[in-house]
Amino acid sequence: MYLERINEPADLRALDHDELDALAGEIRDFIVAAVSETGGHLGSNLGAVELSLALHRVFDSPTDAIMWDTGHQAYVHKLVTGRRTQFEQLRQEGGLSGYPSREESRHDHIENSHASTVLSYAYGMAVARDTGTDDHRHIVAVIGDGAMTGGMAYEAINNLGHGKRRVIIVLNDNGRSYAPTVSNLAANVQGADEHEAHPSFTDRVTDKLSHALTDIRLNPVYVRRQRRLEDFLASLPAVGPQAEKAVEGFKAGVREFLQPPSFFEALGVRYTGPVDGHNIDELEQAFHNAIELSAEGPIVVHVLTQKGRGYSPAEDDDEKHLHDAPVFDPMTGPPKAVPTGYTQAFAEGVIKAAERDDRIVAITAAMPGPTGLIPFQEHFPKRFFDVGIAEQHAVAGAAGMAMGGLRPFVAIYSTFLSRAWDQVVYDVALHRLPVVFCLDRAGITGPDGASHHGVYDMALLSKVPGMRVLAPSSAQELHQMIDDAATLSDDGPVVIRYPRGSARQVADDQVGSGLSARQVRAGDGTLCILAVGRMLEFAEKAAAVLADSGIDTTVWDVRSCAPLDSAMITDAATHRAIVTVEDGVRDGGIGMMIADQVGAIAPAVPVASLGTPTQFIPHGDPKTIMARLGLDTDGIVLAARAALDPDV
Repeated sequence: MYLERINEPADLRALDHDELDALAGEIRDFIVAAVSETGGHLGSNLGAVELSLALHRVFDSPTDAIMWDTGHQAYVHKLVTGRRTQFEQLRQEGGLSGYPSREESRHDHIENSHASTVLSYAYGMAVARDTGTDDHRHIVAVIGDGAMTGGMAYEAINNLGHGKRRVIIVLNDNGRSYAPTVSNLAANVQGADEHEAHPSFTDRVTDKLSHALTDIRLNPVYVRRQRRLEDFLASLPAVGPQAEKAVEGFKAGVREFLQPPSFFEALGVRYTGPVDGHNIDELEQAFHNAIELSAEGPIVVHVLTQKGRGYSPAEDDDEKHLHDAPVFDPMTGPPKAVPTGYTQAFAEGVIKAAERDDRIVAITAAMPGPTGLIPFQEHFPKRFFDVGIAEQHAVAGAAGMAMGGLRPFVAIYSTFLSRAWDQVVYDVALHRLPVVFCLDRAGITGPDGASHHGVYDMALLSKVPGMRVLAPSSAQELHQMIDDAATLSDDGPVVIRYPRGSARQVADDQVGSGLSARQVRAGDGTLCILAVGRMLEFAEKAAAVLADSGIDTTVWDVRSCAPLDSAMITDAATHRAIVTVEDGVRDGGIGMMIADQVGAIAPAVPVASLGTPTQFIPHGDPKTIMARLGLDTDGIVLAARAALDPDV
């Protein structure tokens, strides 16, 4: 077993290429086995095996900074940097993070798990290195073609090229983000190509010329001679400038014909490739040459890889190539991913709404599957828009659609909406546009950790003028809120936020409507619990526990977090004590808004507000995290007793 011999990157350099191929196979088997036990990102890591090995053989981490955009492709990096034995606790509480982590290893420089950011990190680190405050020799930024659809990546490339910063950009092109990449930049065609089996003579010649040109342009000797030729032409009397421009024009024409991604060079970034991302020898040669060429400024090495490579269930998964997977049997692979719980309820509800209102369109940022929009896409292909990993553009684009008379439903994870905060406030809300934001994975999400918990949406969005923020407590409530949002949006934007996982099923008489709260249980005026969204289930259980000790509790399903229902506030103010509970940040959250409004009516009534603390919450089992934070039945009971009798 070669893998057992690898404890640090330097150990890779003792292996020949046959041994490296064997190691790559062992790594794929290891990753499949590890992810099958804990769940995690699979396809992206299987596709990055040879790439990771080549990077760590050529570059000297951590002296050379190797950084991974998004981070879900860094499992191989973790294996070769000494964390093999920790994979038994992958994404488990207290165990190995599913993303790079500065706390885990000196080889992890950034711990981002939101896409399109690594080139900005690289730019900043290059500036620090060039001013003498950072001693990293080479800075290598690995970014996928999916992440290249994000505007932030282009902003960074522009600055890298303008400043001629010595950064090596590895464009890992597998033709996918989560779904197929929405971009003309991706050269990697996933699926069958009609010309693949019988390429034309022109295609064959073009392919050979393209690879030949790549080989030439990766050769530092050619580059040096080219520079001398350009200097010589420029120095010729009278005709020098014209001769230099003629040669440059010829080169540009060849690039445009053979290499469409030459737009990089228009921004001052040298482009090389594409390179076979599963051929370690080719990769190493490309990286060695890139090191020398980077002396003149940033360079892109375009690498073609296959997502899910080496594991047939991943290769055969047309939707996402097993981008992520739950616990599964490695012999058969995980079952086909389908929407479940609240995501399924949203998928059903938005289709029904669109059947009634042909103005409704659906927008996603590269995640049609996880947000439940694939069924919508199948029903209404011309009313579905995947804009790539570009949340800002998704929201501003929705604003434009709304201005044109449509009713956009923007389906996005709660944590990712923060990337489009400016557009939510000033492009949608300021214009009072009829846009409906459907926020999946709101609240504590679990194994993906701090960057994926959706705990800020309510506190932030409830402060936006004119924004209505709704939180369903069941699948049926979510259906009702989707119906209501189509009408409510006539007066401006609406947010519906719902958690990951199973959704309660309730009878029709347990569903509210519009912006009204719903009284679930009437007590005797002793205690009132106001629960937001999925926290209603815990609140009802807490009321039952309290009833056993003689405390008759009123329970409200808040439903509308902004604006709050005045009838609910008035009723709550008549009780001896109030407990609010939400799965979002406590400070500035809905509970504190309730406390302010109750205080204006009955200043003496104590209000205990339960929510998540103002801190980054690490990965772990969602139920365990919620219990630790007091956001479960026991936590509500304790808070209720303390509110009623502070001296106990």
